[in-house]
Amino acid sequence: MLAAWHSKFGPAVEVIQLGDLSRPVPKKGEVLVRVFASGINPLDVKKRAGNRGNLEVDIAIPHYDGAGMIEEVGPGVDKERIGQRVWVFEGQFGRWLGTAAEYITILSSRAVSMPDSVTYEEGACIGIPALTAHKAVFSDGSVSGKTVLVTGAAGSVGSYASQFASLDGATVIGTVSSELKGEQALADGAHHTINYKQEDVISRIRELTDGQGVDRIVEVELGGNFQISSRILKTNGVISAYASMAVPEVQIPFYSLLRSGPSIHIVACFNVPEGEKIKGTLDITKWMVSGKLNHRVGEVFPLEKIVEAHEAVEKNSLVGSAVLSLN
Repeated sequence: MLAAWHSKFGPAVEVIQLGDLSRPVPKKGEVLVRVFASGINPLDVKKRAGNRGNLEVDIAIPHYDGAGMIEEVGPGVDKERIGQRVWVFEGQFGRWLGTAAEYITILSSRAVSMPDSVTYEEGACIGIPALTAHKAVFSDGSVSGKTVLVTGAAGSVGSYASQFASLDGATVIGTVSSELKGEQALADGAHHTINYKQEDVISRIRELTDGQGVDRIVEVELGGNFQISSRILKTNGVISAYASMAVPEVQIPFYSLLRSGPSIHIVACFNVPEGEKIKGTLDITKWMVSGKLNHRVGEVFPLEKIVEAHEAVEKNSLVGSAVLSLN
């Protein structure tokens, strides 16, 4: 099978190789998926660069997420699954054999059926962003009737978070950095947007909520935004943070927060309990079947341009996800 791989950490242009590898065989409980599209997340480029653990294998095939069709099943898997169009998640979780190859074997539960209305390129965008967003939005239960602030609402996770919260009946406020991103956030279910580069976020939140603040925050930058977040949360509000790149060491003013008693959830999609993970896939499937989800594909690259794709993700130059096509 045609695949991309690396045998050491480093810049994409220096370490990624292309060539033929042996096609894997599904084991008990696994399916063999012919991959048509491979999604690239920030985690994928960080892992290839060496920022996420040690490389203990000779060949590492990148990427956690993808989409394709099931061609074979292993022992214990219903043969009716053969021929199903699926989106794949956790391809590289706990191992180094990801979706940047024509084939992948993976647990049957990690290959989720998707409707014909969703393209393979769109399906490859779902995995990490959507499951992270699902946990972040619903970490403390339903948001129906609540007000949810999504920071970075035009990002991959933010886009899904805005959609999920809106679909559950919340009023969604999204922060963005440009007019174009604001338009996208509104299309994804946000009821209001705030351009944090041009507007005072605290004043706008108070204006939009009649001074009440927000019930929950889906947070892309916990440390960098904490001085704002802590001032616009309602009593017993919730912050669900999935990143804090600018300020990774978060200073928490304990006694000033004690008055409002917020909860802070640190969201890592891989550590979500299995039942919640499966609930997330069921909700996502339900919304996809009903045609209610947008999937933001930023740019599609052929497999042979995987280096360019990794560099685009590192530069954060795309609005939407980078996807490799393996058709």
